[in-house]
Amino acid sequence: MHIIVDGYNLIRQSIALRQAERQSLEEGRKALLLMLNEYSRKKGHRVTVVFDGWEGGSPCEERDYFGETAVIYSPLGEKADEVIKRIVADRNDNFVVVSSDRAIASFAISRGYSAIAALDFEKRLWLSTGPDDAEAVPVNEDETEGRISTKKRGVAHRLSRTKRREQIVLRKL
Repeated sequence: MHIIVDGYNLIRQSIALRQAERQSLEEGRKALLLMLNEYSRKKGHRVTVVFDGWEGGSPCEERDYFGETAVIYSPLGEKADEVIKRIVADRNDNFVVVSSDRAIASFAISRGYSAIAALDFEKRLWLSTGPDDAEAVPVNEDETEGRISTKKRGVAHRLSRTKRREQIVLRKL
């Protein structure tokens, strides 16, 4: 899976990353990139983060890597939104777009890809930087043995195909 992140959108939605950004813009980016790199390492997903460079950036699009995370700075005069749309339109990959910007999310969904809000993705980032699944506290099977559950199973109604596909993608994150 290839995750494309609207960098400044995520930083400005997150309380923790905004704290780092208050020190300097570079600190905010660095904090985000550290989290994304750790997430990529643990989950095995490709991650690309796109930052705005349209106001004071380079005249050309700049690409770099921070560990395993690909970093793109949009060129002078072009917003990160347009770069993300171009990436999604040009490639045929299994994309998940992370942005709270409705225009970007709608564009990704219209192309058949999934989109997740910045805060929802941030929760998953924080969960992934915790202990590995193998280190999780084991359930004592002796306590549950012999109990009969009255909990109903299954969903009361069937979700639409689009919603089911979205649920599958979100579980993989």
